[in-house]
Amino acid sequence: MDKMIKTAALSFATTAAALLLVSSPQRASAATLSETEANRATVAKGLQAWADGTGSPYDLLGPNVSWTIAGNSKASKTYPSKEAFMSEVIRPFNARMSTQLIPTVRRLYADRDSVVAHFDAKGTARDGNPYVNSYAWILRMEHGQIVEAHAFFDAHAFDDLWTRVKP
Repeated sequence: MDKMIKTAALSFATTAAALLLVSSPQRASAATLSETEANRATVAKGLQAWADGTGSPYDLLGPNVSWTIAGNSKASKTYPSKEAFMSEVIRPFNARMSTQLIPTVRRLYADRDSVVAHFDAKGTARDGNPYVNSYAWILRMEHGQIVEAHAFFDAHAFDDLWTRVKP
């Protein structure tokens, strides 16, 4: 009887382990797909609101976001919070523009908590000249908010606007 209980317990444990191995990847895949699609949709909605003039992807920033502008532009560095990024980059940028910057999304990629947005943006500066640039943002999401970002763009186009037009 003791041997029968041990055999039954071992059989149960083996079956349970096999079921976990078989079902966990499916659950993980569904959860990953769900997280991936939710993050992609959130960023897509923010970019669309920006294009429509009804919102901004910056509305998605968490208060303690780490936003890094890569490269050698006049704004290149890591901003440790939403307020630092908005006050040092976005508000001064917008103050240099006479029309809103309008994005046109080329591609939007997502994998779990990461979203990569590749887009072009154009608008008119206060001096009447066009501002045109291409961007790639690598975003890390948590609970529907951007918590980390690395932004890449044409530093020459950005610096030209930044030095030519005063806010």
